[in-house]
Amino acid sequence: VVVADSRSPRDGKFIEIIGTYDPKKKDHNSTLKLDRIDHWMSCGAQPSDTVRSLIKKNRKVAVAAPVGAAAPSVAEG
Repeated sequence: VVVADSRSPRDGKFIEIIGTYDPKKKDHNSTLKLDRIDHWMSCGAQPSDTVRSLIKKNRKVAVAAPVGAAAPSVAEG
């Protein structure tokens, strides 16, 4: 998954790699840099329909399992 200028050819030069997608895998078939996607979309980038659905799917996973959330510990005394 890349950011590319709309005037560039499909297989031409790109600006930044923002993720990967393997449609043949069943589970965990994509990894996206959501922070960079937010940056580029705030600059006016338009995702394709497929990438838009991948973004929605990855945001749901990120909300369901927040990064860095640790289980509460019980202090014994």
